[in-house]
Amino acid sequence: MSLLQSKHWGRDVWHAFKDICIVSPLPGSATCISVLVLASLYLLQVYRRKQRTTRIRGPQSPGWVFGFAKTVLDSTLTTELYERWAREYGPVYKVPGVFGQSKVILWDPKAISHFFARDTWLYNQIPFNKNAVRTTLGKGVLWADGESHKRQRKALNPAFSAAAIRSLTSVFHDAAHKTVIAWDDEIESNQGTHCAVIDVQKCAGIAVLSHDFGALDGNDSEVVHVLNAFGSSANVSNILVILAQNFPSILKLPLPRTQFSRKFRLIIGKICQEMLSRTRKDKETGGAAQGDKSCLGLLLKAEESGESAGLTPQEVIDEARVLLLAGFETTAGNWALVELARNPDSSDRPPSYDDLANKLPYLDAVANEVLRLHAPVKEIPRSATQEDVIPLSEPMRTAAGSFTESVCIPKGTVIVVPFAALNCSVSMWGPDAKTFRPSRWFEGDDGTHGAREALHGYRHLMTFGDGARMCLGRLFALTEFKAVLFVLVQTFVFEMADGPGVQIVEGLGMLPRPAVVGSAETGSVPLRVRRYEV
Repeated sequence: MSLLQSKHWGRDVWHAFKDICIVSPLPGSATCISVLVLASLYLLQVYRRKQRTTRIRGPQSPGWVFGFAKTVLDSTLTTELYERWAREYGPVYKVPGVFGQSKVILWDPKAISHFFARDTWLYNQIPFNKNAVRTTLGKGVLWADGESHKRQRKALNPAFSAAAIRSLTSVFHDAAHKTVIAWDDEIESNQGTHCAVIDVQKCAGIAVLSHDFGALDGNDSEVVHVLNAFGSSANVSNILVILAQNFPSILKLPLPRTQFSRKFRLIIGKICQEMLSRTRKDKETGGAAQGDKSCLGLLLKAEESGESAGLTPQEVIDEARVLLLAGFETTAGNWALVELARNPDSSDRPPSYDDLANKLPYLDAVANEVLRLHAPVKEIPRSATQEDVIPLSEPMRTAAGSFTESVCIPKGTVIVVPFAALNCSVSMWGPDAKTFRPSRWFEGDDGTHGAREALHGYRHLMTFGDGARMCLGRLFALTEFKAVLFVLVQTFVFEMADGPGVQIVEGLGMLPRPAVVGSAETGSVPLRVRRYEV
């Protein structure tokens, strides 16, 4: 019910009970007076809430039906728009959406820190995201809010500790060396060319669950087919995506995207169940000393700790689904190879293979730059479960023309933190913010450092988020990414198969994989790979 509707409802209640009191005097007069007092207090509360709510500025809606909902689906365009709107309307502004509704964008670092400090409690996921995650992955940690999220996250923490990730380093290196062998075989088969054109998207391995599916050995695997389909399958029409965000019940319709998500959940759930059963059997036979340290072993240990503090059997399956997807998807690694291939002659200290292979700080810089430019999650929307006052770094002009040092939002407001746009913001990262330039991580303050310093994410990036929902697997992702990249750049040189001028965009799949413009195959990135020679 909107504020206006609530106000009218209160007015109607007032008149209705006033009429009752006139018709039924004396016996019920005390009751009528009580009701009138309560109605008056309600109206006063509504009025005060309206008075407290900050009138936030923002762009004029291009149309009542869709607003800017269609426009902001284009992540490249959105990055430009969000920053321009922040300059024009202030660091907290509203963007009109479907049917006159709007969402509030946070660009102010202090406001963003406040938001993350209250995520999962005061700010919950919007119904569309909750339904989409439940349909695809179940009710695991990605789905949960509040106390449920806190409990699941606590149970999963040991699986992503520094010690647990350290034990997986050899697995990462083994996967990388298997890739080297597979690509060497491709090059050997092209006699006389000393190179091979390889689609790097199809060379992913799976390490997170300490299980080898044979993807790099050329073995056919159901799980590899399903996970690749998840990453490259096209979305439903933009119109349905837009409408579903405002009317989540649309996700219950037998749409191709929804049917695929349910099939994905069932197949991956079955695979995870089989893997968990094998791990349980290994533990029972005493042959899993190492298995207890694997993610699967730690999941089972969390299950054994009891439902009140640990994970339920169903949650173990749901978490395993998430881990399997996270371990398989190598989006950052694919983008790293693409950036190295199309930036071989950068005038600003090129990311040479000697640097990458022999100087770990430069490897770290390349990894950070890839994570900055290619955040897999573009933005996160949350719904305020109650009224909140959001502090600002500096005073902001409101729609009423006054200045305020904080913004008061009512319950139900949709708040958005634009990860990708903040990562590529000129105000945060300087005039070349959208350029791949690893050396920026070795430089001092260029005048923009102070602005991004207030962002508390990893290396002041929004890629992994922050707060209670900061990516649980960030250490795993970074370690895997750097370990594999380290091995590959010691061995190979990468070039764009169709020349350095080929246009690369984000594919239309569930995850933002790189794709060559006009490619017949969604998510295909063919690179020319040759042996690196000193």
